[in-house]
Amino acid sequence: MNAPRTLVVRLDSAGDVLLAGPAVRAVAAGSSHTTLLCGPQGAPAAGLLPGVDDVLLYDAPWVGLEPAPVSRQDCLDLVDALARGRYDRALVLVSHHQSPLPVALLLKLAGIGWTAADSEDYPGSLLDLRHRRRPGRHEAQAALDLALSAGFALPDGDPGTLAVRPPPDTTRLTGPAPYVVLHPGAAVPARAWSPRRAARAAAELAAAGFRVVVTGGPAERSLTAEVAGRHGLDLGGATKDLHQLAGVLAGADAVVVGNTGPAHLAAAVGTPVVSLFAPVVSAERWRPYGVPHVLLGDGGAPCAGSRARRCPIAGHPCLDGIGDDQVVAAVRALGGRKGARPGPEGTPPVRSLPDGPLPKDQGAPV
Repeated sequence: MNAPRTLVVRLDSAGDVLLAGPAVRAVAAGSSHTTLLCGPQGAPAAGLLPGVDDVLLYDAPWVGLEPAPVSRQDCLDLVDALARGRYDRALVLVSHHQSPLPVALLLKLAGIGWTAADSEDYPGSLLDLRHRRRPGRHEAQAALDLALSAGFALPDGDPGTLAVRPPPDTTRLTGPAPYVVLHPGAAVPARAWSPRRAARAAAELAAAGFRVVVTGGPAERSLTAEVAGRHGLDLGGATKDLHQLAGVLAGADAVVVGNTGPAHLAAAVGTPVVSLFAPVVSAERWRPYGVPHVLLGDGGAPCAGSRARRCPIAGHPCLDGIGDDQVVAAVRALGGRKGARPGPEGTPPVRSLPDGPLPKDQGAPV
């Protein structure tokens, strides 16, 4: 029997697409051709994933921070493009709070005969495999669970961690190792330090003897300049694309970053992560995956589970309240840990900080 032509759908952001990487590789191992359907925000990451033969773009009106307007023509164009792809099977990957059914309807209209997805909503005839994810499952592992239920397993020797194509050498940007990356920005402000707090962290890390490299996109140049100050190397806007940023992250001993795409990109190149994790979403589902990491932040803050985009508490205490000693200790705890083997099911080992232990394999905030 010939291997199927398979479509994997993962709309949303670059970080979401990176977390889908292990599931995509499992699909690719059992398919003759694998296409990834993603949104414009996820496209830069889609092009980096091993196993992807082709990328289709669709700006879905039901996802994203600024959803596109509903367009009959865009829907028809997508259906036509999918029909031309002659896909035998489709997997729709969604976050735990999302529904796969809008895109599943379009897949059926395109003539794709078999579709699988996690779905809490009754799917009618839209899904051929209605999968139920395990409670609290990490997003990367939940996607792998779905792939396995659909008959796609990772090939022998694949550890199931995040991965991207080998990144370029970016020494000309960063200078020689060792260095620590501080990435102060995030698409959702509630998930990042305030600029002043990030600048203080850069100064404290430099005072502790670390060479600090500050990264950010072209629109974040003023932020990275403020954070780097005279204490760090400002690479704001210097990395031309996500692949080049991956090179900068790959060369670092550790990355200090909020719950945002570059945290997952760091994990994909095997770099330990000091994760500034605001509890507006669940760390259990979204923490760095497959690499040693430390979560910093107040997991019991009033905003916990709110999915707030901007901090509703004056002073942003869950992140800005993290102590300088905690940041320095976390970087020291992770320094030199690149390449450490992950724990069960890709769960990274969690390091203890001097001010108290973290529950093993839970990534609990400190």
